[in-house]
Amino acid sequence: MDRPAFYRFHQGDRVLPFTPEEYDARLAGLRAIMAEAGIDACVLSSMHNIAYYSGFLYCSFGRPYALVVTKADSVTISAGIDAAQPWRRSHGDNITYTDWARNNYWRAILSVTGPGKVIGYEADHATLSQKALLDSFLAPSRTEDVAAATMRQRMHKSAAEIALIRHGAQVADIGGYAIRDAIRVGTREIDVAMAGRNAMELEIAKRFPDAEYRDTWVWFQSGINTDGAHNPVTARALERGDILSLNCFPMISGYYTALERTLFVGEVDDASRRIWEANVAAHEFGMSLLKPGASCAEVTEQINSFFAERDLLQYRTFGYGHSFGVLSHYYGREAGLELREDIDTVLEPGMVISMEPMLTLPEGTPGAGGYREHDILVITDSGNENITAYPYGPAFNIVG
Repeated sequence: MDRPAFYRFHQGDRVLPFTPEEYDARLAGLRAIMAEAGIDACVLSSMHNIAYYSGFLYCSFGRPYALVVTKADSVTISAGIDAAQPWRRSHGDNITYTDWARNNYWRAILSVTGPGKVIGYEADHATLSQKALLDSFLAPSRTEDVAAATMRQRMHKSAAEIALIRHGAQVADIGGYAIRDAIRVGTREIDVAMAGRNAMELEIAKRFPDAEYRDTWVWFQSGINTDGAHNPVTARALERGDILSLNCFPMISGYYTALERTLFVGEVDDASRRIWEANVAAHEFGMSLLKPGASCAEVTEQINSFFAERDLLQYRTFGYGHSFGVLSHYYGREAGLELREDIDTVLEPGMVISMEPMLTLPEGTPGAGGYREHDILVITDSGNENITAYPYGPAFNIVG
């Protein structure tokens, strides 16, 4: 039997989250980056960039994937185990590589790029071993890191992206209400989390009947488990007076959105209410600062001053917000659009960013626990639009 290194296997109807024109516009932006840097071909390997430029969100399972973009072509490179699914979910061409021999992945890429070219790649994603294989198989005349440039392109959302993100925020609100309804003394964190996740997945399937469904999840934390923003769900049973963190994360075609809220079970003590209300006030103040022309560092310093005046800054645990788009807990991060002291990016219309201040007070301290509110805001010509609707604060979120 002839065992090929790679082949094309195309079958079924193509279904993508955006129109061909949307992907063509994104690729035109990438090709402009390439032209400016004198790049002949880009070999993109990250989940976020492949999904952004082609629509295909891969499942690695230990295998490498790529999108190869030249001046004329856009080709996803996928493993044989996936058959034609990558082609059905990709804009452009698709090549399947086989596992008959080691590194057929690179032979498939070489068939598109040719040898000796100027190659763009993602230095923040390529491992040292994969970069060595790129150099060996493609024999580039020069390599250029395109990670930062592609990140800057992704930071500016199209109208179609904002529409999808808006759907995601609405789905997160639905998950939040389902979680609120499930909160009872004695109920386990895992039971509450499943209620929110199920509600969101059903809503996503209703709104997007032709999509692929994966990776929607909930982190629901109680008591000491609220001290970290990303603490996993446990089987801890809720007790009266517990502080709670509601965290809904719907995923729609690789696009992540979020809703995060502080709640209490049944009642809240005075010390906790004081911290909670201070964090809510910081949240509202922070949202008022998100407008065109403001820099991430400036916004951060103003919120820092707000907390410092209340003797709470020492309890801040991370930055105050980040970009939204092609993003998840295991891929993607537009690090140039984070509300931190060391980020000088200036906000512009079309950017989408969260406001999410968090204070964590250690056990044994009055008001101990983690307090966090989180809204998603679209930067507009004159300010921002808050696309999160679930209420925050004590008036609505003392439940069960």
